[in-house]
Amino acid sequence: MIDLVPAIDVIEGKCVRLTQGDYGSRKIYNESPLEVAKQFQDAGITRLHMVDLDGAKAGHVVNYRILEKVASHTNLSIDFGGGLKSDDDLRIAFDCGAQMVTGGSIAVKNNGLFLEWINRYGSEHIILGADAKDGKIAINGWEEGTAIDLMPFVKGYHSKGISKVICTDISRDGMLQGPAVKLYQEMLQEMPGIYIIASGGVSSMRDIEQLAEAGIPAVIFGKAIYEGHIQLKEIEMFITRKS
Repeated sequence: MIDLVPAIDVIEGKCVRLTQGDYGSRKIYNESPLEVAKQFQDAGITRLHMVDLDGAKAGHVVNYRILEKVASHTNLSIDFGGGLKSDDDLRIAFDCGAQMVTGGSIAVKNNGLFLEWINRYGSEHIILGADAKDGKIAINGWEEGTAIDLMPFVKGYHSKGISKVICTDISRDGMLQGPAVKLYQEMLQEMPGIYIIASGGVSSMRDIEQLAEAGIPAVIFGKAIYEGHIQLKEIEMFITRKS
């Protein structure tokens, strides 16, 4: 069964969503990320993807108190990302209740430190963030492009122990036009056994079912549920049916 991982993106302590990573497009959906997280848990969700967008911009963890509050008041397994650039950032994230952390910019800019994290904490706790636009990796909250090709980037880390990767097609993020199913299938063919977490473009439960049928292990979704294209009741029924 595909793992359902709703996203909570945090700016100034509030639950927001961006479109294609544009901070100017931010829309506040709830003043309380904890309230949103509890709704997900009540629907049968067990995983949560939390992104500190302030941290991604600042280059260090900012909204760790929100992480701590959600982790201490729910049973959700949280993967946390955004602004993780140092050992201190990682320690703060784990101390505040993250089960996993996602490193994207750090994996590009400080390969040695990221590999050290994998060896120190284990691949079950470190997720590679591979966010791409037109096949090229983008970093620092997607505000900075690179010349790094997506597939070799992921394959390089997979060969060095990474087993989980969040792959976001930035052009689809927040657009509600469907996920990049073919891209994820190609990645599975190139790297059998890798745990791909699809991200970007999910617009309906049908999209999630399509990813499941394609053998994609997990999917992150956000805007679709916040704007009512996916209902919590639908998620509850999907989980019940698949379990």
